[in-house]
Amino acid sequence: MAKRCEVCGKGPQVGNAVSHSHILTKRRWLPNLQSVRVNTNGTVRRMRVCTRCLKGGKVQRAL
Repeated sequence: MAKRCEVCGKGPQVGNAVSHSHILTKRRWLPNLQSVRVNTNGTVRRMRVCTRCLKGGKVQRAL
């Protein structure tokens, strides 16, 4: 399953891990995704949403 927010599309970022001796190795920063029950057009479904969208109120959580 893709590590991507279904609301804003935020996905993994890539870069380098820098050691003390400045040897560079590739690494990834993954978004903080949560699987939540969301109301969309009157129906309840599960979505993988990043915490920034949850805190920003971009989705309506189902009770």
